[in-house]
Amino acid sequence: MSKSLKSIGVISFLTVVSRMLALVRDSLAFAIFGSGWLYSAFLTAFILPNLFRRLLAEGSMTAAFVPTLQEELHANGKEGTYRLLSKVASWLLVVTGALVLLAAALLSQARRLPGHEEKWYVAADLAVILFPYLALISLAAAFSAALNVHRHFVEPALSPIWLNIAMIATLAGAGLHFASTPLGEVHWLCAGVLAGGVLQAAVPAAVLVSMGWRPAFDLGLSPRVREIALLMTPGIFGTAIYQINFSVSRFIAFSLDDSSATYLFNVNRLMEFPIGVFAVAVSTVVYPLIAAHAVKGDFRSMATDFQKGIRLILIINVPAAAGMALISEPLVRLIYQHGHATPADIHRMAFLLAIMVVGLPFFSVVSLTVRAFYAVKDTRTPVRVALIDFVINVGLTLALIRWFGVVGIVLASTTAIVAQTVLLGRALVRRLPEMHLAPLVPSLAKVGAATAAMALFVAGGMRALPLLGLAPRAADLGSVAVLVPAGIAAYGLALWLLRIEGREDLESLLVRVPIVGRLFRPGL
Repeated sequence: MSKSLKSIGVISFLTVVSRMLALVRDSLAFAIFGSGWLYSAFLTAFILPNLFRRLLAEGSMTAAFVPTLQEELHANGKEGTYRLLSKVASWLLVVTGALVLLAAALLSQARRLPGHEEKWYVAADLAVILFPYLALISLAAAFSAALNVHRHFVEPALSPIWLNIAMIATLAGAGLHFASTPLGEVHWLCAGVLAGGVLQAAVPAAVLVSMGWRPAFDLGLSPRVREIALLMTPGIFGTAIYQINFSVSRFIAFSLDDSSATYLFNVNRLMEFPIGVFAVAVSTVVYPLIAAHAVKGDFRSMATDFQKGIRLILIINVPAAAGMALISEPLVRLIYQHGHATPADIHRMAFLLAIMVVGLPFFSVVSLTVRAFYAVKDTRTPVRVALIDFVINVGLTLALIRWFGVVGIVLASTTAIVAQTVLLGRALVRRLPEMHLAPLVPSLAKVGAATAAMALFVAGGMRALPLLGLAPRAADLGSVAVLVPAGIAAYGLALWLLRIEGREDLESLLVRVPIVGRLFRPGL
């Protein structure tokens, strides 16, 4: 695990860059389009290719591909993994290409169905443009999984950066200069998505070629390919349940009014920041590690690394949730109050964020727990739990939305993720008794105490700022730029005084994160 901390630090740093670019992209888009239906239509159109992307690529395929590729590497070395990669990439290209053509044929006929609002027809038209992204990102996911197995983590972590740069360039550059209508600007934004997808696939492919991979179109059904297909089948259903769950919530939000879908997207983007920066980084590095232990049948070592990963995730995401809830209003104002954004938009998004972040630590734990099941090639259990999660989320959404509107959607999804975390944890311990989280109880108690200390410090700072007589923008900037790092420092000090377990691992990780490493050295 200690050898993997450098990789976690690098991935975390690159993910920070990616998330910052994503916030720039979303802030720019919100300033240009506001909370009107056109941008909501774009976000709704993007749901469909993302749904199939999660089903076929970043979800079940990656989960089935990584442990199988680990076995191939162990048995036949790099050459064996390259042959398997060519087969998987070939099948992905055929399947996703067929889906793109089918989706285009169906969605292009949407206007033949009368009686719907114009925003639904525009969403269908935009989905036709965006669907090719599915094929590009599916190949990118396969290439990134292969690089991760070979312990190359930088290039896969760069993948979302290419997408964000391309979308910013087409929206802020070509979109504003060459588009004569808002719809034209949205079309340029779609072009940015496709250009980003090309970069996401091409860059990791080029790295693999430099490592010795020679791409070949090969639809041969080797035993490994059949194994991946068999492992993917239940995984597809499980991912489908989760993604349909997510998509249904977005479609309901789009049907509520012109703004709710945009609100949900922007708030979810903010909540994903700490998840992507750290939880995904930890999961990305720990997954191949625990998969390798599982291949060898060393479940004690697998449990040790899994517990360390969960501890690192919670050390970051529990205080992140508390901090984001406390500064939700100034944070949202600072990022999104530009252009066509209104104070009412900001207030609603800040309230949604304060509720949504309750689920942040649970989302993070689920990410790694599901991968623990995949590491032992158990894809059925996450499916059963995801089905329960789907029933809870949809049932609560339909029950709460009539009274609370979009807030009901957030309350339902938060309740569902808490239930999913508990159910997955119990199922994992039944499957692998070594994987229980009892050793983490002392750490969780210390994290809770340190988070409470941080929350008191930040809350006091929020009350003190108005006394300085600052302009509203300066007060918001102070809340984020001063209170956030000060709160982190207070939290870190509290953890050190409480002598948090895994302190050496966290210390080693911090000095490997650029910028942080220059300010912090062990023993100081």
